[in-house]
Amino acid sequence: MASQDDREEIPVELVDTAKLPDGGELMLWRRGDDYSIQFGDDELMGNQVRHSEEALATLACDRLSHRDGRILIGGLGMGFTLGATLRSLSSTAEVVVAELVPEVVKWARGPLAHLFKDYLIDPRLSLEMADVHDVIVRHKAGFDAILLDVDNGPDGMIHLPNERLYCNWGLRVAREALKPGGILAIWSAYTDDDFVDRLEQAGFGVDEVSIPALAGEEHVIHTIWLASKGD
Repeated sequence: MASQDDREEIPVELVDTAKLPDGGELMLWRRGDDYSIQFGDDELMGNQVRHSEEALATLACDRLSHRDGRILIGGLGMGFTLGATLRSLSSTAEVVVAELVPEVVKWARGPLAHLFKDYLIDPRLSLEMADVHDVIVRHKAGFDAILLDVDNGPDGMIHLPNERLYCNWGLRVAREALKPGGILAIWSAYTDDDFVDRLEQAGFGVDEVSIPALAGEEHVIHTIWLASKGD
């Protein structure tokens, strides 16, 4: 394993950029075998930190009454949530991924293909080039679970219209898009008591789970909210 000094000697390479619809850009960086997707100075995800993104899927799927349901994932990212979802479900399940940025799909099929493995050709997967909010609005009682990891928390930092996902009426729309017993799961880099209040006001029962960013390490903690629609 390379030491920290060795890593610092490896040059950092900008692999590609992606313009966002409402301004700003995503940047895909590489240092040796490590990749990072950043928005400005903020790292959104890196291939070494996947534990909580995988937990977003496994915790939600563990709460479902069956493993052959229909799941919506907001954003491809580096494929960690998608991979964990596919591993958690049966062969007859359906997984819909809504991805807004075409370059992210290109990265998944190109420089990040080793992270995505065979996920993108899994027959259970449907990939929609769309805003996840628009997909939610189109499907009333259409999903057993909705998994959201499209920002660093419940605000539109990356894509301003994502505020619609986290406001009172947006949460009510998400609840309507779930089947009875469905789960809305949201990943966040931080806690937010006001957001928990909004989830409860929208009619969800809420569990807040603290997850280490790295398995077995407690110095960086991420938050996952598991909001249940009930029967």
